[in-house]
Amino acid sequence: MEENIVQEIMEEFAGRTGLLPEGAAPVRRYLWTDAFAVCNYLALYEQSGREKHLHLALGLVDQVHEILGRHRDDDPRSGWISGLDERTGKLHPIAGGLRIGKKLPERQEWEPFDERLEWERDGQYYHYLTKWMHALCCASRVIDNPIYTAWAAELASRVHSAFCHTEVDGIKGLYWKMSIDLSRPLVASMGQHDPLDGLITCMEISAHTPGLPESDPRTLAAEIMDLTDMCRGVNWTTPDPLGLGGLMTDAWRLVQLQGANVQLPLPELLQDMLETSVVGLSIFTRDNSMHLPASHRLAFRELGLSIGLQAIPRIEALVSLHPDRYSTQSRLDSLLDALKHYLPLQEQIEQFWLEPANREVPSWKDHADINMVMLATSLEPEGYLDL
Repeated sequence: MEENIVQEIMEEFAGRTGLLPEGAAPVRRYLWTDAFAVCNYLALYEQSGREKHLHLALGLVDQVHEILGRHRDDDPRSGWISGLDERTGKLHPIAGGLRIGKKLPERQEWEPFDERLEWERDGQYYHYLTKWMHALCCASRVIDNPIYTAWAAELASRVHSAFCHTEVDGIKGLYWKMSIDLSRPLVASMGQHDPLDGLITCMEISAHTPGLPESDPRTLAAEIMDLTDMCRGVNWTTPDPLGLGGLMTDAWRLVQLQGANVQLPLPELLQDMLETSVVGLSIFTRDNSMHLPASHRLAFRELGLSIGLQAIPRIEALVSLHPDRYSTQSRLDSLLDALKHYLPLQEQIEQFWLEPANREVPSWKDHADINMVMLATSLEPEGYLDL
């Protein structure tokens, strides 16, 4: 039943965003949503074996690169945002990063900063780019084609060189948002979980390219070292449901990487992530939006939490299979027990947003693409969660 719902959602998404060649809808691409959508189509392909789902996944990858890897139609600049010529750009379509896909053009250097308006302006987001790297790794795994991982590695290296900077105290950080051509920061502050997401994503990419010499840029050794330093001693606690979901998802990715014998740079990182997840969930459940009507709730943020909660049983199952790997992490069992207390939230969130009436309110319709794709991911999370 859930597979049928997911298939219906993803077919509707393909039609309404111009992914179907025969569709009448104008093409619109948005990097975060499209990263989840690629994983959903790959999951449908693995479950059903239907080639149309694989064609949608890979077609979406190509369309994102062709549209978000180039300058906007309303930009005086044209061509690949990397600055590469047309032929080379097609071989390296994301060598300059990827635009977010926001409706408004990026803020120009002479324009004053407006926090509210900045949310609607284009540019490049670090945490959107890491989502796309993950989607490319998933595509590479499903069809056993290294080109997608090679693109992910190239993107990771370029993005790190642009977003990573050294503060006045000598400590490195990441800009939250950069200009389309990666020449200047648009928001200089750092996202709370950006270094963590970047570290685990770079480790994922590196794990997909085993046997390379340390000097090969695809190992991302220097990037992993920088991001490891940024992650030392950080408190990851957040009551934000989307951030919480991402934290638990990253914990599951970390466990899978450790299960694949990837050397973890910070031995206590997993426990720290789970501990702050417990704290964040306790805060969220005390004062959350789930008692409010649909018109006062943001579905994609809640569905991010629903996706992340489904990582907890997966973590527990893999840890129980290999207890020797976690013998030095004494708090792991108690933390997982504490997190299981919150698992009923997952079904509550899904059932609320599966109710048709709750998808008729403006707060759903205003973000319909991202809401429907993340609902599909929550219903069938394997394509996104599993490495």
